[in-house]
Amino acid sequence: MPNRSPETRYIAIEGVIGVGKTSLSRLLARDFDARLNLEVVEENPFLVRFYDNPRQYAFQTQIFFLLSRYRQQQEFFQQDLFQKRIVSDYLFDKDRIFANLNLADAELQLYDRIAAELQGRVPVPDLVVYLQASVDVLMARIARRGREYERGIARAYIESLAEAYSHFFFHYNDTPLLVVNTNDIDFVQSRVHYEDLRSHIETPFSGVQYYTPRRER
Repeated sequence: MPNRSPETRYIAIEGVIGVGKTSLSRLLARDFDARLNLEVVEENPFLVRFYDNPRQYAFQTQIFFLLSRYRQQQEFFQQDLFQKRIVSDYLFDKDRIFANLNLADAELQLYDRIAAELQGRVPVPDLVVYLQASVDVLMARIARRGREYERGIARAYIESLAEAYSHFFFHYNDTPLLVVNTNDIDFVQSRVHYEDLRSHIETPFSGVQYYTPRRER
């Protein structure tokens, strides 16, 4: 895998629900003077019903997300991909994580046929930052932000999702990958934590790196 260019133009931030993807994306976009590409979760009309009844609404929820993310990627990146840096709070490929977790076999086969038609038309990031956290930390953060549609999320679902993310990124090799355990850092409240993490994101590397935070004094 080749090294990244000195200025990474397209950065995708990933991780389980509640880990801090959007918060970090906003901070980086501000400091890099980059365009910010945020996933619009609330527009999915099936999401609330999915959390209440996952089996009945999984396929509708998943297909809506897949097509919505694809449309957003097309509209956003056709504008000025090579004119300004871009920070996104999701990776298009991650949709497969949720599909594997939530869909029945027949549904997954249909999903794969649709996704395969779209995948090759989506830009590939120069860097993916994968944020991790323990299930306890994730549940606490989800509760703290108090989104109404997330109140029905079961701990077992977050546990399954965290395991699925770990499996996905263990095998991920499409781009340089920075793995960040966020249990003991707070890049929103601590300037030291944020600036140290940002410096790792800005430093070119190839393959996989694991971020070790600098201790505050």
